[in-house]
Amino acid sequence: MAGVAAVAVLGAALAGCTGGSGTTSVKTEANNATPGKAASAAAKPTPAGPVVTITPGNGASGADPSKGITVTASGGTLKNVTVHTAGDPVTGSYSSGNASWHSTWALDVSQSYTVTATAAGSNGTTVTKTAAFRTLTPSSTFTTEIVNGYDQSYGVGMPIILYFSQKITDKAAVERALQVSTSKPVIGSWYWDEPCNMAATCAYFRPRDYWPSGTTVSFTGHLNGVEGAPGVYGYHTLTQTFDIGQSVIAVGNTQSHRTQIYVGGKLTYDWPISSGRPGDDTPNGSYLTIEKENPVLMTGPGYSLEVPWSVRFTFSGDYYHDAYWSVGEQGFQNVSHGCVNLSPADAETYYNLAVPGDPITIQGSPRAGAWDNGWTMWFLSWPQYLNGSALHEAVMAGPSGSTFVNPATLPPDTAKAPLQTAPAGNAGV
Repeated sequence: MAGVAAVAVLGAALAGCTGGSGTTSVKTEANNATPGKAASAAAKPTPAGPVVTITPGNGASGADPSKGITVTASGGTLKNVTVHTAGDPVTGSYSSGNASWHSTWALDVSQSYTVTATAAGSNGTTVTKTAAFRTLTPSSTFTTEIVNGYDQSYGVGMPIILYFSQKITDKAAVERALQVSTSKPVIGSWYWDEPCNMAATCAYFRPRDYWPSGTTVSFTGHLNGVEGAPGVYGYHTLTQTFDIGQSVIAVGNTQSHRTQIYVGGKLTYDWPISSGRPGDDTPNGSYLTIEKENPVLMTGPGYSLEVPWSVRFTFSGDYYHDAYWSVGEQGFQNVSHGCVNLSPADAETYYNLAVPGDPITIQGSPRAGAWDNGWTMWFLSWPQYLNGSALHEAVMAGPSGSTFVNPATLPPDTAKAPLQTAPAGNAGV
């Protein structure tokens, strides 16, 4: 059988800085810190000037990147903070009243930074402080891979799928580092899966309901410097962009022996099928198409043949496919080894429509679907999915990025199955 969709891993290593408006008139040298310790660079107080403190301090080595950078101004307000590095750009935000500033994301491991901060006192006197330090080099790291391919088009059910090379124990810290931007407003959530099929730990982002067609999705994992487990740090930033194509939704019923295909929100095809025979029943559940191939070599007890127009929806080998040999039974009897059999013409039509992430719901079977046998994120109701978030918070995504929000503050969900979301309890008998 062919493998799962291709994995793409992208990194970023860019120089950059952040800051706001302000003036610099007096520059005082930062205090020397003891090498190897993340000491603070505290300005020497003057009669009228504020005291600026930068943490990690000047000369520090082995600073913990997961703590980021903090700048405070005692007896004044911060006017400008800039960070220079050869690593990932550093952004940050000021507290209310500009008494402090903190970086937004973790810092890169094994990287040097120079921080310059300017503060002003109530009488207009300004003080500028500079601190240069270096972050630690971890003895253990984790990598993260994303299944979604660059600039690829996916179905309306497609989640963001992340595979982690090491077991993640501080899932909340990692989840906070994951950012989603969408061209259309989307409500969603992260879900942690462990153990999972392909990695030590998996994380999936799924919208509350199916994606709007035509949405462009951009993902950034600010994982460089995040401590995913004690002493285990991420060491790269992961980015990806992909698109959501037209809505193509299949609903197959093993009792009526028919499948409906909805394209663009309209019932477009209603075809006879033959699903799994007794003992090989096609399992219930709202799955997603994983891949397609023409033909696929299928083997089992007493058979080995190349099957045309095959669209896979479980890892164990269930497909919507051409079954020219069972056309006479299609619409009347279940005779397959678990797949959904279609006529050659119908199979070719569906094959040409399908992309990874198109929803397929199987109903009417005496056999329940199995979690993780395929991309089964839509087996779960929205409350169940939220419960799988380490933060137990929803994600509000849009063109400017994403924020975590209390699920209780969300607008009510009015989506209807099967065109806008998956049917409730779809994996059960």
